[in-house]
Amino acid sequence: MHVDPELAPVLEQLPPLLDPYADIEGTRTGMHTLARHFPADRDGVTSERFAVPRPDGSRLAVEVYRPVDAPGPLPAVLHFHGGGYTFGQAPPGEDRTAIGLVREVRAAVVSVEYRLAPEHPCPAAVEDCYLALEWTAGQAAALGVDATRLAVGGQSAGGGLAAAVALMARDRGGPALVHQSLVVPDLDDTAGTGPTPADGDPRLPDGAFIQQGWRHYAPEGAAAYPYAAAARATDLRGLPAACVVVCGLDPLRDTGLAYARRLKDAGVRVALHHVPGAWHGFEMFAPDSRLARETTARWTGLLRAALHGDPDPLSRTPSPPARA
Repeated sequence: MHVDPELAPVLEQLPPLLDPYADIEGTRTGMHTLARHFPADRDGVTSERFAVPRPDGSRLAVEVYRPVDAPGPLPAVLHFHGGGYTFGQAPPGEDRTAIGLVREVRAAVVSVEYRLAPEHPCPAAVEDCYLALEWTAGQAAALGVDATRLAVGGQSAGGGLAAAVALMARDRGGPALVHQSLVVPDLDDTAGTGPTPADGDPRLPDGAFIQQGWRHYAPEGAAAYPYAAAARATDLRGLPAACVVVCGLDPLRDTGLAYARRLKDAGVRVALHHVPGAWHGFEMFAPDSRLARETTARWTGLLRAALHGDPDPLSRTPSPPARA
């Protein structure tokens, strides 16, 4: 197993990975407690919470982050958090990824608190995410958002949801999207069913880890709902330009590479960024590493260019070769 030399000392310090699914509610509580103990730096960023009505009368919580005193209307990013479709919701006002995107992309960022499995299996999460996109487009004037400059994005499960929402927007006639950021996306319910790059290392996520999330999210199988797993879509034509990020030691690597190839074959503009020698979620453990900075700069730079009027940002940003 090849580990990037910059990350090797970090990996050496990691303990064996605990099973977050052994106590789902306990894991969620622990994540919230940790976030409150280390609050995000909100300097220059403001946010407002909204309750979006669902068709059944319940409410979907979203939080709109934006630059303080930024002239509008702003482009907007629908951000879907990761967490195996089961965890990952940040406490109010503490979505670090959303806050970072506001600064990096100079956009409004709509953080979506979609319903979580196993209490709410598929299609709850993906329908919530699409509803948030519809709401953002419909409320664009009130939110100070430009409805012609909308994008979706997410990491891990959030990347899978972003890909699915892009498909839904195409199939349901909008809202139109200009970009999709798929960062180590969990796109395929078959991911992890065969050998994966980090098998045998107890410190890193393996295929069994990924499959636990899918068992909670799609207990009847992803084939039971057309947007559960974006990789199951048979037609990828007509989708917005995409940036796909994969890591060499990630059990989601091969399904991410395959989806990027299929997008390209379908005529979709794609930038593939491969990070060899890195594992799933490495940025959380080495946020100041060169690899983490370069990876974040890569996908946020493409997103910023797409939202701020670059007619073809992908044509001038060649991707590194896809290596294992």
